[in-house]
Amino acid sequence: MQLELEKSQRFEGPNGPVLLIIMDGVGLGEQGPANAFYLARTPNLDNILSTHMIARLKAHGTAVGLPSDKDMGNSEVGHNALGAGRVFAQGARLVNQAIESKKVFNGRVWKAMLQRCGKGGTLHMIGLLSDGNVHSHIDHLFALVKQAAGEQVGRLRIHALLDGRDVEEKSALKYIDMTEHLLSSLNRERGVDYRIASGGGRMVTTMDRYEADWSVVERGWKAHVLGQARRFGSAREAVGTYYREDPSITDQYLPSFVVADESGPVGSILDGDCVLFFNFRGDRAIEISRAFEEGPDFDKFDRVRAPDVLYAGMMEYDGDTHVPKEYLVEPPAIDRTISEYLCAMGITSFAVAETQKFGHVTYFWNGNRSGYIDGNLEKYIEVPSDKMRFDEKPEMKAFEVAREVEDLLVSGNYKWGRVNFANGDMVGHTGVLDAAIKAMEAVDTCVGRLVDKVIGLGGVALVTADHGNCEIMFTERDGRRIPFTAHTLNPVPFAIVDSRPGKGFGSSNVREPGLANVAATLLNILGYEKVKDYEDSLIG
Repeated sequence: MQLELEKSQRFEGPNGPVLLIIMDGVGLGEQGPANAFYLARTPNLDNILSTHMIARLKAHGTAVGLPSDKDMGNSEVGHNALGAGRVFAQGARLVNQAIESKKVFNGRVWKAMLQRCGKGGTLHMIGLLSDGNVHSHIDHLFALVKQAAGEQVGRLRIHALLDGRDVEEKSALKYIDMTEHLLSSLNRERGVDYRIASGGGRMVTTMDRYEADWSVVERGWKAHVLGQARRFGSAREAVGTYYREDPSITDQYLPSFVVADESGPVGSILDGDCVLFFNFRGDRAIEISRAFEEGPDFDKFDRVRAPDVLYAGMMEYDGDTHVPKEYLVEPPAIDRTISEYLCAMGITSFAVAETQKFGHVTYFWNGNRSGYIDGNLEKYIEVPSDKMRFDEKPEMKAFEVAREVEDLLVSGNYKWGRVNFANGDMVGHTGVLDAAIKAMEAVDTCVGRLVDKVIGLGGVALVTADHGNCEIMFTERDGRRIPFTAHTLNPVPFAIVDSRPGKGFGSSNVREPGLANVAATLLNILGYEKVKDYEDSLIG
């Protein structure tokens, strides 16, 4: 399919570069003591948003393809919407539809897993145990478990990754108790053998992303597959013990654990078993999937043994490399992204972020597609993230990212670029208010530098975010401050700073504008009409 853009009769592209700045996890919320963005000293953003902001964009719920407006946005769906220019049904909605229609249970992969388990194998389910609805949802897990029991799967084990990030930071016991209640009921009523077998906090066990720290995956492998981690009689005992030993620890950083009885671990993964990774979001599912699927050349860590299992994901996590090979639910087919159109027109571009968000400005931006669209026209730069807690260094790699972007802008080789500053999201997830304030001050400095550079080069800078986070760092309950580590339902800013005197852009008065409106806006600023089925531009 040949992609073409029509030159605009209303908008003339600038002589200099166009830069889209994405402040990850920075929403517009109530200006109170919990708002790190509000409390931070941000003279550059104060000026930009007070002078040049033209819209508050919806970045959650149906505006980014999620089931309802009660669902907070996330970086994956946010960057999908920014890059695609349209709203696609996303992970949670797709899985909901597949489960409600029973399509998932009538599919080839589910039937193959049942057949294998019917020959004596155990069905293992690994994933994030929460209702955060960003990477997974406990309702999906429960539907799968109930279906397995109804189809006479005799032995099932759950490997519970603990959240504390997309939900309250110390809520693991709530989800563990819900799960244990279901399993106990099925064991009693169906005569099956269903148990929680292992687990650990998501930031230290299994759920690494972008190959930032393979030791996270190794710890998960040891716990889930080898049965090697600290042993407890139950998942509740494990979490309770860790809480008592370190009262300041939160769920996402809980060490790995294995549930064992007098005979040893109750659920190590063995030859002949089936393994389902029930997260629907891809970024933190790819590495563990590779560990299960890759052959003897796998070299990221010593697996000790690689059991012969049927492995499947809830979804295909990487459509280009086809990881995993088997999956239950088809991912959204996102085509004709803005980058595809601009590459087809020969427009040069760059994308820069540190490791934690590099895949967002590349893979997710490009419609869940790995690699370059056109390596002759594009330049992607990943700045390696530090392997440490982000509240310990809240500036993260913001200044290094800014320097890379400055060099690319000054080179004159690129007509447009996009950059992501991860701080508002990654530090926001820690729940540490003072660190989040420092994070936003670092972002402010970097945004100010880049906007000044673009204006000095005769270009246009766009400043926005992909979802909220750091603007709510705690909630209050019974007179106590409860750290809030999840994303929010708040809108995000959208501002345009133009170097041309008196130019300015008027608002197009789009009703309920969202992230998907940014692509058409970017096309207009570059001097093109919007693609016919893209969401409307934000400028008139």
